[in-house]
Amino acid sequence: MSFENVQPPLAQALTERGYTELTPVQSAVIAPDVAGRDLIVSAQTGSGKTVAFGLALADELLAELGSLPMVERPLALVIAPTRELALQVSRELGWLYGQHGVRIATCVGGMDASKERRNLRAGPAIVVGTPGRLRDHLERGALDLSGLIGVVLDEADEMLDMGFRDDLEEILDATPDKRRTLLF
Repeated sequence: MSFENVQPPLAQALTERGYTELTPVQSAVIAPDVAGRDLIVSAQTGSGKTVAFGLALADELLAELGSLPMVERPLALVIAPTRELALQVSRELGWLYGQHGVRIATCVGGMDASKERRNLRAGPAIVVGTPGRLRDHLERGALDLSGLIGVVLDEADEMLDMGFRDDLEEILDATPDKRRTLLF
């Protein structure tokens, strides 16, 4: 199966996962006319949004990584409102980027924060987490967001409804101005 506009290692992962074609939201976020642009994406649950934002960031992320399995500072940050969603996102991005060996660190409340700090020091290219835990790691100096090329706010509307505005503002203030932002 051929996936137009999809990086080869990701296309292989999609094929191995049983994909025969991209969903509409996945095709939309990798269309040539949206490359590198900030996006606001609205789609139903089950439409493949997690894979969509993984694909949307792939070109910049893999170009920045080259053949290195680890980086000095994370390149992509995914913020999700709940631990369960953050863990699910981490698993999805894990298989999507597995062929390329991309390291992913997950930072969520209820888990061992010292283990998370060790994982952050191990050079993950992607960090996935909940607002409160990410803010905690940021304030403790364990999370350096100065090298980000992309930020994804998954369920952005829900995070604002849940009262995470201050956490999100502090996290986003620590990111470069020239980063790509994807609101899902």
